[in-house]
Amino acid sequence: MLDTLRRLIEEVNLARNLEQALGIIVRRVKQAMQVDVCSVYLTDQDNEYYVLKATDGLNQSSVGKVRLSQERGLVGLVAKRAEPVNLDNAPEHHRFCYFPESGEEPYHAFLGVPIIHHRKVVGVLVVQQHGSEKFDEDSVTFLITIAAQLAGAIAHAEASGEVDIVGQVSSQSHDSRPISGQPGAPGVAIGTAKVVYTLADINAVPDRRTSNPDAEIMAFNAALNAVKKDIKSLSKQFVDKLPPEDHALFDVYMLMLDSDSLAGQTRERIEAGNWAQGALRQTIYDHERIFREMEDSYMRERVDDVRDLGQRILSHLQQDSQRPLEYPEQTVLVGEEISAAMLAEVPPEKLAGVISVRGSRTSHVAILARALGVPAVMGATDLPVSRMDGAEVIADGYSGRVYVAPAQPILEEYRRLVDQEVELTEELKALRELPSETLDGEHIPLYANTGLISDMTPTRESGAEGIGLYRTEFPFMIRQRFPGEDEQRVNYRQVLEAFAPRPVVLRTLDVGGDKALPYFPIEEENPFLGWRGIRITLDHPEIFLVQIRAMLLASAGLGNLNILLPMISDVSELIDSLSLIHQAYEELLEEGQDIRMPKIGVMIEVPSAVYQAGNLAKRVDFLSIGTNDLTQYLLAVDRNNSRVAELYDSLHPAVIRAILQVVDSARVHDKPVSVCGEMAGDPAAAILLLGMGIHSLSMSVSSLLRVKWVIRNLSRERASEILSEVLVMEDVHEIRRYLNTQLEEAGMGGLIRAGK
Repeated sequence: MLDTLRRLIEEVNLARNLEQALGIIVRRVKQAMQVDVCSVYLTDQDNEYYVLKATDGLNQSSVGKVRLSQERGLVGLVAKRAEPVNLDNAPEHHRFCYFPESGEEPYHAFLGVPIIHHRKVVGVLVVQQHGSEKFDEDSVTFLITIAAQLAGAIAHAEASGEVDIVGQVSSQSHDSRPISGQPGAPGVAIGTAKVVYTLADINAVPDRRTSNPDAEIMAFNAALNAVKKDIKSLSKQFVDKLPPEDHALFDVYMLMLDSDSLAGQTRERIEAGNWAQGALRQTIYDHERIFREMEDSYMRERVDDVRDLGQRILSHLQQDSQRPLEYPEQTVLVGEEISAAMLAEVPPEKLAGVISVRGSRTSHVAILARALGVPAVMGATDLPVSRMDGAEVIADGYSGRVYVAPAQPILEEYRRLVDQEVELTEELKALRELPSETLDGEHIPLYANTGLISDMTPTRESGAEGIGLYRTEFPFMIRQRFPGEDEQRVNYRQVLEAFAPRPVVLRTLDVGGDKALPYFPIEEENPFLGWRGIRITLDHPEIFLVQIRAMLLASAGLGNLNILLPMISDVSELIDSLSLIHQAYEELLEEGQDIRMPKIGVMIEVPSAVYQAGNLAKRVDFLSIGTNDLTQYLLAVDRNNSRVAELYDSLHPAVIRAILQVVDSARVHDKPVSVCGEMAGDPAAAILLLGMGIHSLSMSVSSLLRVKWVIRNLSRERASEILSEVLVMEDVHEIRRYLNTQLEEAGMGGLIRAGK
């Protein structure tokens, strides 16, 4: 069963479009279960009908014509219940609907299981038999397993079928339904998709139109010849080291490379308009499918050989074509997983938006997008990435929706909303020099989160009252070794001088988790629960002491340094950290340096620190709540995992109560509490933080004026009243709806949706 399932899913994932994917499903399931009929019904989202989309056994003429609602037919019953229906004599059931055009009258046994994707029934998988006998338990569980595994593949194939191989609207595109993702950075982007991908990964290669097929064919031929040369060299190298039957594999490779099916089909695809890398990917996919369909197990295993050859050819193609990418004027960067480096390669004046299959609102690329003021959609798992290059797209960073080749009315509406966004942005600039003060006259300092020296000038000009979080790991991540004391001192001095006398909070090195150093690899099964943050630097005091000395030296004569300790989970870690800080301070005094002891703070970002907030607060000068990790740990949700990204929300009742507990604990010791996670830049969340008595907020520069608008339109008293209402709510969606309503009623709806 597992082998059948694996082969089926691989074939569906390689399908060029939805029609081909469904054809594979009904044919393979019918063969595997040895039934008379297998059919797939998919949801028509507009009319809430289930439409026969593919069948092997019923009349093909009925495909697209048989339609049932949840209230009609056995298919509707499966969808309504969202569970299997197994009958020995379907025509006798009161929900049975007969469609003469289907030709299903001879079939009695019926088994239907729901196809569920993201908690929604997107279709029904049905098998039927002539005989009047229920399907056995093994058949039921097999079909359930098939449906569960195929749900994502079907959704992806459905999305992929909407754009053809050169980024033009497909003739099969029937509507402008959006692809759902997660809001990453606010705003709306309308532009041209530019697909970026990891090199030497044939799955990641997009289709891309070529204007010079002859040059692409020459490049392909050169790569093909280079691989032939490599294989011949390997064959000679192992001629005396392998038995003849194993060494014959090199001959198989050469036969494949010389065959007209691989080379010829790739050239034909290039001549049809696809570039060499995309044409190669399609050819390799076709060859893999052919081998998987073979009955002989030895031949099926040759799939890996086909893939290996494809990777080898691709590697040479990419080596020979390492030229700078050309970015459209309004580039919307699209990829399976977009890295900070990919983002940085786009000229800032051309970057309009970001769409990523993986990640969430707190992924590094989303944080960078917000810092740049660029709309982003994350976790768009059904995105047809390989077919999007060059397509016109809309990325709605408020709702998390993506439109590929949108219909004209949708495009016009979003253009109107973008114009309103520009107006709103201009109006918000008027707040830059105004104080961050509530209606009842309370000052709430707004600071900026950053980690780059290049951000200093725009950060100063944003109206930020200082740096609430400077991520010191970035200088560590861009080097091939640990930076020395003087290198760090120069870096920190620039940051401190840029804002003096305003406060600057330097966080000590926080690597591990999803932040790796190339020269200090950490391999762990669960890095977010492993060796990271303060745990690493306490285990390596030589690294910690150098960094603290550099910070203290950089602060000489300025007096605006604050040091923040990340990932503290135990009082003993704080005691050890403070001991090392005092050691570095005493050493520098002995060396004759004129420095002062800075304020020391602790990040509250793990649950244990929430419950020990009082014990931590009495030993330091301030607490700073890192809501990104705190939310992740409290909800047991990996914030970079798109499968569970929709569960990640800092407005969850548990997160709200945890923050409130920290504030109350710190108040006992008269210590200020700030919030430096992404929650601080969320206008809806800012209402609650204001109501809790948070002393300051630190966020991306792009969020600062939006949050200032909220603060200047609320009193602390009104925010406290709203918090009281929220504390009795049990559902995160209810909380967000309520807070969004408060913003709308206060005339600030433009902060939470597209438009003004």
